[in-house]
Amino acid sequence: MMEKKALIIGATGLVGEHLLQILLQSNTYKEIIAFVRKPLEYRHKALKEVIIDFDQLDQYQQYFAVDDIYCCLGTTIKKAKNQKNMMKIDVDYPIKCAELGKQMGAKQFIVISAIGANSKSSIFYSRIKGILEEKLEALSFEALLILQPSLLLGEREEFRFGEKLSSFILPLLHPLMAGPLKKYKGIHAEKVASTMYKIAQMDQKGVVVLSSDKIEALAEV
Repeated sequence: MMEKKALIIGATGLVGEHLLQILLQSNTYKEIIAFVRKPLEYRHKALKEVIIDFDQLDQYQQYFAVDDIYCCLGTTIKKAKNQKNMMKIDVDYPIKCAELGKQMGAKQFIVISAIGANSKSSIFYSRIKGILEEKLEALSFEALLILQPSLLLGEREEFRFGEKLSSFILPLLHPLMAGPLKKYKGIHAEKVASTMYKIAQMDQKGVVVLSSDKIEALAEV
């Protein structure tokens, strides 16, 4: 086991759950800190669970003294209730975590964004993901690894009709999604988690952006 430490933010989400298991099963980190809002249902010798209030992140600064930060935070407008709350969860919290990590010497920040992220987009979701990416880039981590998945496939705790419908329709269209359209294919959350872990072990430098098709390809290696 190496003497590295990791912090995972959003460990109970669709991707975060898979990623936490991958991290715990690896021998890469001597300690894995998981920020959660409610207790996890399992224990592991390398796992340090921290029940957190995301509106008081400064109080948890000591936990950001890690090598790698994996950020899986994200929500929907339905769950957030309004755009202000969604902006807080998808942009403000990740940026604050990144700032604290930078201050405490974290080397890598690995984050889930979304396909089509663009701070100038007329689509709110794409716009806030673009804002997130630009603000993260301004922090100048040794390595900023950005994953831009398409529709995430997998079993969620809450029912999302739009995603459920898309997850049924999109696989029927996958045979037609070749060339430039390949990056719009739905991708399983487990593959996104696998690629987050793999790319963090590749000694990358600077800003690396992976589109959905590249995420899938790396997950299958």
